[in-house]
Amino acid sequence: MRTNNIIQDKTYCFALKVVKLTRQIAAEKKEFFLTNQLLRCGTSIGANVEEAIGGQSRKDFSSKMNIAYKEARESHYWVRLMSDSEILSKEKGEELLNDLDEILRISGSILRTVKSDENFSSFNSNK
Repeated sequence: MRTNNIIQDKTYCFALKVVKLTRQIAAEKKEFFLTNQLLRCGTSIGANVEEAIGGQSRKDFSSKMNIAYKEARESHYWVRLMSDSEILSKEKGEELLNDLDEILRISGSILRTVKSDENFSSFNSNK
């Protein structure tokens, strides 16, 4: 999937990696609890970004992007745990953590921009 929206593309690609990886780990290592946790939050990031894009208001957009950010933070935790417990190879863990760091930077920047725009709009409406 390619769009002109970098956060939409990155979160979709991350979700696809998570689906393939968790399916592989579940089959090979018979590990289901941690893989299910990662599958749920790792795919939720992009789903919430999609909801944000279709948001009905700036507040709705901000709320969904905030949820996407929090799901990325949770995914970061599960990847670290799976990597450190050797369920996930260090190399694959580092790759996913790098992806998540990028997603977190981009989504954090979006949230800061939305927040500053809200503050600016509030300031201007008081005139």
